[in-house]
Parts: sequence; structure tokens; C-alpha cells
Amino acid sequence: MEKDLLREINLYLVDIFNQVLIIEESSLQSSDFSDLSVKEMHTIEAIGLFGNTTSGVAKKLRVTAGTVSVSIRNLVKKDYVIREADPKDRRVITLRLTKKGKLLYRLHAKFHHKMVERSITGMKNEEATVLIKGLQNLYSFLQEIDLQAEEELQ
Repeated sequence: MEKDLLREINLYLVDIFNQVLIIEESSLQSSDFSDLSVKEMHTIEAIGLFGNTTSGVAKKLRVTAGTVSVSIRNLVKKDYVIREADPKDRRVITLRLTKKGKLLYRLHAKFHHKMVERSITGMKNEEATVLIKGLQNLYSFLQEIDLQAEEELQ
């Protein structure tokens, strides 16, 4: 593949990543959810509409359970999350979104849905399939790097 094409793809990937973060941050700050950080919003996303455990959220976000606990404590204070002890095993904490948390979750999901729809606008199914293949390749590469980093820590 030619260098100019690789350079252009790299520029788009880096710029898209940065723009998404900037848009998410500025959208939060100018909304009714200005008391949240982008990290807290992603914690809410990891909890999901149907709830999750502390360890499940930690695994999704690739952080420690301790890091999630600090974030959850703040989200509970801000009335986005409810912590519930599992009646069968009190050591397991189930996290659920409050009405406010669910509203944020849905608004964030809507943004992501629009972003994905726009990225495939005007594409034929075959072209979208090629895009998916490229994204799968990128995802696999990032998973390999993540696994290598984990192995180096052990």
C-alpha cells in the first residue's frame, strides 16, 4: 500500500479520535450533565441500561475494580448510579443507572448511532463490508498490543 494512502488513513484516525473526545467533553460541559467527566460518562456506558457488576465495569473499561469503585462513589453522589448488594452474595455489587443515568446513556448512544450512520452514508453494502474488515483488523491489532502490555506487567 502506498505511503500517501497510509498517511491519509492515519491522519483521519488520529483526528477522528481527538474530535470525538473533544465533542463528548464540550457536549457534557454545555449540557445538563456538566457535573460529569468523559470518564464518568464512559463508566455509565459500561454499566448499561440493564446494569452490571463492579468487576464487569472494570473489565469493560480495562481498569482496576478500585478505580471503578472511586468513580461509582462519585456517580452515586451525583445521582446517576445506584449500588445494590446481590441478595445471594453480598460481596457482589450490582450497579444500576438512575433515571438521570439512563437519560445520559441514551443521549450518548444516540450520538454514537448518528456517528456510525454518517460514516456509512452513501456506501454500498460491499463498501461497508470492507470498512468493517478494516475496523476488525485495527481492533485485532489493538487487542494484541493490550495483551502484550498485560503480559509485560505480570
